[in-house]
Amino acid sequence: MTDHNSPAGAVGGGQPSGQPGPFGPSQQPPQQAWQGQQAPAAQQPQPGAPQAPQPQQLPSDAARAQVAAAWVRNTPRAGQAAVPSLPPRETRPQGESKKEKRERERAARKAAYEQKKAEKEQRKHGGASTASAAAAHAPAPAAGSPTLALRATGAVAPAAAQAATPTAGGPALSPSAPKAVRDFDVPKPGGRVSGGGRRTHVALRATLLITTCLFALGSCGVMGLVVGKSSGPSTAGLDAADVDKYRLTDFPTQQAATFAEQYAMLCMTFSPETASTRRASLARYASAGVDAECGWSGEGTSTAVSAAWDGTAEQLPEYGDHGRYIGVQVRTDDGTLTTLTVPVYVQNLKTGDGMRVAGDVGQMPLPARADVPELDLNDEVKDDALAQQLKQQVLPGYFSAWGASDATAMARFTTPDASQSATSGLSGRLSTPTINDVVALVPKSVQNTDPYRYPAGQAVEARVIVDWGDPKGETVRRAYRMTVVNTAQGWFIKDIRGGVLDSQGGRADSADDSGTASPSAGPSTSASPPASPAKPSPSGKPGKS
Repeated sequence: MTDHNSPAGAVGGGQPSGQPGPFGPSQQPPQQAWQGQQAPAAQQPQPGAPQAPQPQQLPSDAARAQVAAAWVRNTPRAGQAAVPSLPPRETRPQGESKKEKRERERAARKAAYEQKKAEKEQRKHGGASTASAAAAHAPAPAAGSPTLALRATGAVAPAAAQAATPTAGGPALSPSAPKAVRDFDVPKPGGRVSGGGRRTHVALRATLLITTCLFALGSCGVMGLVVGKSSGPSTAGLDAADVDKYRLTDFPTQQAATFAEQYAMLCMTFSPETASTRRASLARYASAGVDAECGWSGEGTSTAVSAAWDGTAEQLPEYGDHGRYIGVQVRTDDGTLTTLTVPVYVQNLKTGDGMRVAGDVGQMPLPARADVPELDLNDEVKDDALAQQLKQQVLPGYFSAWGASDATAMARFTTPDASQSATSGLSGRLSTPTINDVVALVPKSVQNTDPYRYPAGQAVEARVIVDWGDPKGETVRRAYRMTVVNTAQGWFIKDIRGGVLDSQGGRADSADDSGTASPSAGPSTSASPPASPAKPSPSGKPGKS
């Protein structure tokens, strides 16, 4: 390895440091060309040959910068040798100041810039092609010549042309030498390929960002249109059967039913003393051709207690969507239940204004009653011991407090999480309860134990029949479904609900449902037989009516 700090490795081959070497033949023996190419041996100088004038000695860093600038300015053209690269810089002296260091670095950068500019001009004027031919005949550089700066060009001739130093009487360059291949930079693995510079990368990034934003905005717009269209109101296709089944019409059925209920109450309430007032009231509902007495002959009395729409609404063909036959059930003070059909016309379907009874009423039989199937209770398991315990110790005190809505007393029999119905009560409407029957149903998780053992927190369903005394002093029977929970302190009430199913089922009674004529009814009205009161069955349950 050559010591660049020694006189032999300095510029000029033995000249003092900082002074350029003489131009001309090299003073060292010939060396091998780069990459195995053999360069012709340089001619040894004759004794007594004139030497190049020695420049004035300058400081090391400043001399190197000036020499580099001089070499760049005197860049050889076609037929001249290329400027060799500078040797490595010397290490900074110990006493060098920061200012001197900055000047030295600035001079080095300027020299490198001038050298690159010279190489560019040389390639532009075809110097590389001619220098390749000269390198084949030029002598090899001396041992102390500067280190060759090579670039990845794919050709050896341009590098050899830069490193070779021609002799004074060298052979002429061949004008037919092939042109050098344009050099290029090889990027690092995974690095960016140079070519467009920072501006190209910035433009590419900006383009990608704008494209991404536009794509996102377009996607949001499309999704908004899809969601907005799907959330809009849509009408499903319904046939005439669906419209009739669900009564999906523009006719104000509920308002017309209320209007028909009011007219039926007036129609079924009559007496000779209120005949004129009744006639005037009916005239406000009916049209001119309707019977002014609503079928009453002028004899007898009747008082309607309630009137309710039975859910039927048959269309009037003569009026289309503006008319319906409304069915109304009317109960009188003697317990008679009558079904009347009232034709009602509505002028304005949107607001319900302009209602009129458009014809005479007609009496119809009550709706047909169905048979009740018998319940399959084979999988039920009853605990008679628990039922007797509830009947004697728990339920009497609870129902007394529940009937009177005594919150303090009810707290002794209810769980902390009891339902609202179990803690509200009847507010005194019924009193003096008597527990008639209790049925306790064993849960499936306890049915395998004998006797039945209920763990803490176990809930048990029970059916309870209670006889109450009403404010009139009469006794009524009511049935309840209850949920009781076992705790360390005993059984407590968690929930109570009304109604118990008939386990026997059976057919409806065979009484005449069509109704018989009432002596006080007119030609267009009749009354059904009064409903029979509930009778207790032999098993202690309420009888069927």
